[in-house]
Amino acid sequence: MKIIILGAGRVGESVAEQLVSEQNEITIIDHNADMLSRLQERFDLRGIVGNGVEPAILAEAGAADADVLLACTTVDALNLTACKVAHQSFNTPYRIARLRAAGWHAFRNLLDEDGFAVNQVICPEASITQYVRKLVEYPEALQVREFAQGLAALISVRVDYKAPMHGNPPSELEVLLPEARAHVAAVYRRFANEPDRFVPTSADTRILAGDEVFILVAMEDIRPVLRLFHQALPPVRSMMIAGGGNIGLQLARTLQDHIQLKIVDASLSRCEHLSTTLDSSVLVLQGDATDEDLLMDENVSEVDFFCALTNDDENNIMSGLLAKQLGVTRVLSLVNRRSYADLVHGTQIDIALSPAQAMMGELLAHIRQGDVHQVHSVRRGNAEAIEIAVHGNSRSSHVVGRTVGSLRMPPDTHIGLIVRGLPDPEGLHPEDLPDDGDSQSPATPVVLAARDDTEIQPGDHLIIFVPHRRTIRAVEKLFRARPTLL
Repeated sequence: MKIIILGAGRVGESVAEQLVSEQNEITIIDHNADMLSRLQERFDLRGIVGNGVEPAILAEAGAADADVLLACTTVDALNLTACKVAHQSFNTPYRIARLRAAGWHAFRNLLDEDGFAVNQVICPEASITQYVRKLVEYPEALQVREFAQGLAALISVRVDYKAPMHGNPPSELEVLLPEARAHVAAVYRRFANEPDRFVPTSADTRILAGDEVFILVAMEDIRPVLRLFHQALPPVRSMMIAGGGNIGLQLARTLQDHIQLKIVDASLSRCEHLSTTLDSSVLVLQGDATDEDLLMDENVSEVDFFCALTNDDENNIMSGLLAKQLGVTRVLSLVNRRSYADLVHGTQIDIALSPAQAMMGELLAHIRQGDVHQVHSVRRGNAEAIEIAVHGNSRSSHVVGRTVGSLRMPPDTHIGLIVRGLPDPEGLHPEDLPDDGDSQSPATPVVLAARDDTEIQPGDHLIIFVPHRRTIRAVEKLFRARPTLL
């Protein structure tokens, strides 16, 4: 696939790294020649120095035969203009714009082909806000990512030594909660002097305290499943946010009606803006979140959740470590540099979150082949969970009419859940009718645990965990319907 990326900043770099590794043809445009040179030294891609909204620059980048334009600079106006130029001048088929300003969903007509011609909007700030909201709702989890219109989820949790699953194989989940629709998809274990390592889940695998476990689970079953891996934590009733930028402000707006909030920012003018924008119940403080005296004066030890969301990785890491040392139960730090995230994730800092990785799935869902509805990139892009719809019938599909256990999946790849009966927004696929013409889909969607003897039907949405990114193409190929099978 030929992809043009406009903007070589943190988001552009992360996207380029992910897509280059999947054998896409990447061209990246930026006005900073030094930044492009560094990227070209690291990755197999083409760099063009210039302004990506200029038709001549887009022409040089190959917009006329590109499959996708991803405009992800930090300036909304540039991203919107680039999409319009690519559509009107080069008829680039798919155009994605990163938009930092909130509220575009209320003016979708401005993004259609008569407007800025944007097919898809991505917003890292909104993705992070949604990420943290789910952690507030499920405090034991490290992440909760939704699938199938909110009916299913991928959760990860750090195993507690007091938890029922400690010392047991993954199959014990079915014994302890036989009615739960859940599947242990992956286990990552930290060994001495090295980062977490993937541990294949087999009958001999034992889940140990400190492991990070990924589970595919029906949304209704999340709480009881989490209790098997981590002792229950009290609800999040108070939070301190370090950093009042776009992300901190959006998060505060989302949570201010539900929990007690304090927000710290070093800029006086920003604090004044926050005070006039947020509800009066939110306490806005001017100061340095790495200042121990400030945190102690504000009784940070009584806070349920501390989120460090400034633009500075080092400040986020240091303030998170300090908050943890002072007694905060849960700490999240925003970390842009991948090397930093690998170092601190799962240590004293419970969650090291990358803005680019938080929204990566939104982009990948439009790059993947086949009818992929949702993608969530995890483990710093090394693994993915995908929702893919099955089309065809027993004659045109490799999987329809077959059982889960009979499929030749790539190593360590798991189908965890099947969501049956989801309506297709584009209408019924004619090829999804069974060979006998009798539809078997339920009237309302249902979530099923994928057992070895579960038969796959047309229209099913499969939730799959792929621990090795190099096998993604094999998964896509397996589930892609063909007009005929030879």
